[in-house]
Amino acid sequence: MELASSDKAVMALIGLAVAIFVIYRIYIWLQSSPRSFIKDKLPLNKDILPHPSIDLLEEAGYEVIGGKLKIPLSFTVNGASMYSRLFIDYVASKEEDSFYLVILSRPRKTLEFTGSSLRDSLLPYLLIYPECSGVLYVNTVTSAIHEIRLGKDDGEST
Repeated sequence: MELASSDKAVMALIGLAVAIFVIYRIYIWLQSSPRSFIKDKLPLNKDILPHPSIDLLEEAGYEVIGGKLKIPLSFTVNGASMYSRLFIDYVASKEEDSFYLVILSRPRKTLEFTGSSLRDSLLPYLLIYPECSGVLYVNTVTSAIHEIRLGKDDGEST
């Protein structure tokens, strides 16, 4: 039994449709990988300026995947607009599905490791990008990396 030319054309169209569908599904699957999810949620700056802290992060097992970011903020107070900004020095990744915002220490703006200081200094970053794994605070003077993650208090601690 031999197929007619119209049957061959229909089979070719069905095969083409299946191939397009498979390619589309592979594309969607690749776009849903954690790394592309990060790129969609967090604008990554491809220009990574050299700094000694990059070597320190790489020695600790992190991969720097983004450079300095400026996050513009706008507030309206009693009808008047006020503007400010937050800065992220780098974006780093340790595993495929985790990424960290990197904040470098500043001589005039030191971070105290108390609950209230961490809240006041780092909470805005963690609220703007809740999908991040935490903040890496790099003390450029002592060459120390502090991994800071946000957790919720169960109300039972004193």
